[in-house]
Amino acid sequence: MRMTRRLALLAGAAALAGCAERSKFKTYRGPEVTRLIVNKGNREMFLLHHRRVLERYDIALGFAPEGHKQFEGDGRTPEGEYHIDRRNPDSSFHLSIGISYPNEADIALARAQGKSPGGDIFIHGEPSLLGFLKPDWTAGCIALTNPEIEDVYAMVRVGTPITVNA
Repeated sequence: MRMTRRLALLAGAAALAGCAERSKFKTYRGPEVTRLIVNKGNREMFLLHHRRVLERYDIALGFAPEGHKQFEGDGRTPEGEYHIDRRNPDSSFHLSIGISYPNEADIALARAQGKSPGGDIFIHGEPSLLGFLKPDWTAGCIALTNPEIEDVYAMVRVGTPITVNA
């Protein structure tokens, strides 16, 4: 009787443990990420510690991936020198880290055309399982899979420079 009760309790505990949601927040104790480099043409992003590549990721871009973002709603991903300026643990896209677009030059270019440069450019995960089915589906952001953004979110800090190349 005691053995049966213990087995039932263990089985119940195991079942509850299996139901527990896995945390999307990971811990990183490796070398500091000192720069991110995005190569839009090859759809890849690198996390670097000085000159050493720590990680490489395949990425998805805005729905109009060619060229530098100029205006709000153009579907392009910005090109140039920026930095990580915020972290969003409650993102609609699993997790996200913000890119400091627009900079002064981006604002001036858009204003000269009488338009808004837009903003809210992020590196983020997927909104659903369907996100990875299309190659370039964002509105100008840089997208990863949810497990990948969990790693990047743990590794990258606010202030980290990011270079986005064509």
